[in-house]
Order: sequence, then structure tokens, then C-alpha cells
Amino acid sequence: MTSMSLPRDASARLPFSGARLAEIGATVLRVGAGALFLQHGLQKLFGLFGGFMGTPGATAPLMSQMGLAGVLETVGGLLLIVGFLTRPVAFVLLGEMLFAFLTVHAPQGGAPVQNGGELALLYAVVFAFLLASGSGRLSLDHRLLARRRSGS
Repeated sequence: MTSMSLPRDASARLPFSGARLAEIGATVLRVGAGALFLQHGLQKLFGLFGGFMGTPGATAPLMSQMGLAGVLETVGGLLLIVGFLTRPVAFVLLGEMLFAFLTVHAPQGGAPVQNGGELALLYAVVFAFLLASGSGRLSLDHRLLARRRSGS
């Protein structure tokens, strides 16, 4: 036994297994990212949280790229929070964040931390994770799949 490992029987005394902790962590990531992403959409569509482009109460024109981004962020954020259609939503939002980085931030040059693109890339990484892993057990996706499998 190394100083970093637990005795064999110690894992039985832990309240959660490693797999259970991973599931909880993935759920926290999905819900947290959805809630934070939702705020970006509400800012663009409804002028909340300081308003669009930092102007209190200002909104993005609905029929614009920023308006479309606001719709994707609002609807996508809500769907991620409840864990419904998580993989398709993550795919679309991953595309949105890569598009935002490539069209808005990358042309400004420098590293992402210099051109303001680190948040778009961080969201892209989170959405890539959700695309690969799905919504997890604590989600509407899982409930609906379980219901379909049981035939009820």
C-alpha cells in the first residue's frame, strides 16, 4: 500500500463510489454550464444581466447573428439544465462556440486569453464533453429512455 492509496476496505466506508462521484460531477458540469450559458442568452434576448453589449436593457436584434446566438444560448441552456436532447444540443452549441471563436476572437490575433476567446473555447470543451458523454443518469434523457425500455 502506498501513502496515496486507501486500504482495500476503506472504499466500502466512503459514502460514494468513484463512479458515483464521476456521475455527480458530470451532472454538476452539465447543469452549471447550462445555467451560465442561459444567462448569455437572456442578456442578448431580454437585456438582463447588464444588457446586450453592456448597455442596460438593450437587446440584440432577433434577426441577426447575435439574436440567433441568444436563442441558441437560451434554449440550449434550458435543455442542458434539464438534460433533454443533451447530445444534439451539445453538438449545436459546440458549433456555435467554435464559430464565435473563429469569426470574432481569432481574427483579433494572439492567444485566446489575449483576444477574449478563452470563454468560447472553454464552453466548446464542455460541450464536446457533453456530446461524448451524454446527459447522465440525473437527466430527463435518462428518465425517458428508462421509461421507453420498460414499456410504460
